[in-house]
Amino acid sequence: MNGVIEAVHVYDDNRYAPRTAHPIWLDSDPRPPARRNALLSHTYTGRPLSAAHLLPLYLEHPTPRPNLIYLPNASPPTLVFSLSHANLLFLATSSTEIEPLLVLEFLHRIVDALEDFLGAPLLAVKIENNYDIVAQLLTEMCDAGTISTTEPNALREVVEIEGWVGKLLGSITLPGKTPLSGNSSIPNAPSLMASNTPALPWRRANVRHTSNEMYADVVETLSVTLAPSGRPLAAFANGTIAFTAKVSGVPDITLSLSGPSGRHNLAGIVELPVFHPCVRLNRWKERPGELSFIPPDGRFILAGYEVDLLPFTSGKSGSLSANNLKLPVNLEMKTGLGPGGSEFEVRLQVNKIFGTPGSSSGGQLGRGSNSGRLGGPHPGTPAAPLLDDLKITIPLPDDVRNLSDIRPSRGDASFNPGERALEWQVPAKELSGPTSHFGLRCTVVGPLVDEEEQEFDPSGFGFGNEYSYSGPYQSSPSVKAKPRKDDEGDEQDSKRVAQNKILMPSSASVSFAVKGWLASGLKVDSIAIDTRKSRGLGEGVKPYKGVKYLTVSKDGVEIRC
Repeated sequence: MNGVIEAVHVYDDNRYAPRTAHPIWLDSDPRPPARRNALLSHTYTGRPLSAAHLLPLYLEHPTPRPNLIYLPNASPPTLVFSLSHANLLFLATSSTEIEPLLVLEFLHRIVDALEDFLGAPLLAVKIENNYDIVAQLLTEMCDAGTISTTEPNALREVVEIEGWVGKLLGSITLPGKTPLSGNSSIPNAPSLMASNTPALPWRRANVRHTSNEMYADVVETLSVTLAPSGRPLAAFANGTIAFTAKVSGVPDITLSLSGPSGRHNLAGIVELPVFHPCVRLNRWKERPGELSFIPPDGRFILAGYEVDLLPFTSGKSGSLSANNLKLPVNLEMKTGLGPGGSEFEVRLQVNKIFGTPGSSSGGQLGRGSNSGRLGGPHPGTPAAPLLDDLKITIPLPDDVRNLSDIRPSRGDASFNPGERALEWQVPAKELSGPTSHFGLRCTVVGPLVDEEEQEFDPSGFGFGNEYSYSGPYQSSPSVKAKPRKDDEGDEQDSKRVAQNKILMPSSASVSFAVKGWLASGLKVDSIAIDTRKSRGLGEGVKPYKGVKYLTVSKDGVEIRC
């Protein structure tokens, strides 16, 4: 695939697709053509479709639109790659065959670069007010349709950003400032560019910091599915290691990881690892768990991984419960309660202890992990994990009209009829109390049914009733058997229970955040700088080191009924 990116267009969602109008434009659209134009268009090569013609063809496809759409009827036939971010639509086009993941990653890099230079969140007004910076970024990131420089630190070396001081003193020749005119400056230009060009594309040259510090933030996102009995069906933790390096010069850093049973089987625990280009892959292959790298300046994503949590608990053997996963909360649901089977109950148990006091990750490396003045560990560290943002979401069937009775033992619970979901939130101050068991009981209300209309026969001839004519004629008076009231009540109750069974929820999901705890059990043993390979750090300088752990579940722990 030798294709190239021909153009990149940026559209404002508030302009091209108002929520009160149909998103597909017609020739009779009363809005002026200026409202249909793109916020920004940048052509790299060829003669691609214009922004005004491309957007209607893209919007003709029904939602949800895929990230790659082929337009065979366009002239020329075009591949359209799309990315939506912060009410902005990014479209990249190519009329030749090209690797799709390459173009989609390029669009993500454009968003990252714009947020780095213009600030987050990325808004349309920021792009409009900084067209000069955006044009430089798009030109440097892609040259004649071929992707070139996408690292933020390398872009800062070539993209000129003139602040208000530079605008004020731009015409004044300061001491040591190279003049922009004259024949004497021409021979020196190549040497200046060569000296300022960074040897590493991801790190700026001549980095200086007054306070040298290094931080590692390990964040894991849980995805757990539990059977009604509590047995895990699937359990994964997707982790990200975000590293912040504010160190002068060119430091050579080694970050060491270890698992619950040490470092010897770390390669079998960490699956699908991905690394920043600065990481030396040969070092990781030789010694799994050691990340050796020269970091970019500032915050960046050092690595990502996935951990299957079931082998830790012998989950694939078939005999285990949710407690073996060491989840911060255990959830249990019971449906069909009450005399009519119209009630369900959610029981929540909060596990107080998630970490082991005195672990190596909670001492020197933990930010804010030192013991408090009263002698106790600081909340949010591996010695004292902190559970926060606990929310239970219970989706309900469409036939549920309302919840007549919502009784939470702690926290607040509310029913959203639009989304057909019940949300139960327990604040952190109640989680820190002595109680670790919480309950929620609700009564569902089904659709309106008028029983009198069903039993009433407007014709008066009894066509709605069933009669049997196979019996013999009555020749002598006999006593007519009347059904007992107990039988009628049992029949109505069983019918009511069957109707309410359809209204019961089928699952519940839990969202939470735990500071100072990782579900996989990984930890950062050390962060070391090799002084022999580092340059420009200075003698006797010992950067401050810190590590934080965070586990997040955004409706990721689900139990089925």
